[in-house]
Amino acid sequence: MRVSHAAAGLAVVLALTGCQRTSFGGFGSQDVSRAPAPLQAQPVPSVSAGQLPPPAGASQFPAAPTTGTAAPGAAAGTEVAAATNALDVTKESMVGNWRVSSAGSSCDMFLTLPNLGSGSRGGTRGCAGELTAMGSWEVAGKQVVLKDRSGNPIARLYKTADARFDGSTNGGQPVSLSR
Repeated sequence: MRVSHAAAGLAVVLALTGCQRTSFGGFGSQDVSRAPAPLQAQPVPSVSAGQLPPPAGASQFPAAPTTGTAAPGAAAGTEVAAATNALDVTKESMVGNWRVSSAGSSCDMFLTLPNLGSGSRGGTRGCAGELTAMGSWEVAGKQVVLKDRSGNPIARLYKTADARFDGSTNGGQPVSLSR
């Protein structure tokens, strides 16, 4: 028993001795005689202000769009109005159970935070049409995108009230979520 204590004590002493090696000119020691000379300050040219010329070849780029784009099959005016008047939305505020109204019927939608591909897990129960394939969702700016199990968008929704989202499926069917 005493031999094992002595061996352990000797190992600790050897380890501590190895830490003191830098004082003998080993790795980490500093030799002041080889230190580089400090750099001298250099003059800085004056800064000028002015308008930059337009980029060369600027005409090669198309003009920026003036209106938002609608989901395929959706009415463009409705989609643009919803996007313009949409309230801010966070991913955390979407989590939970939602009541869905679409195509004259209602069903349930469940949204969770765990990831599934490019979005978070979600699903529907009792829904008809395109929403039966819903498998994930994500928040993109002020828009909530519902996706199928392959990650393809199937519906886009915008927050229109505190606990309400309105939008449409890719097929043009109106969709509303509420709590």
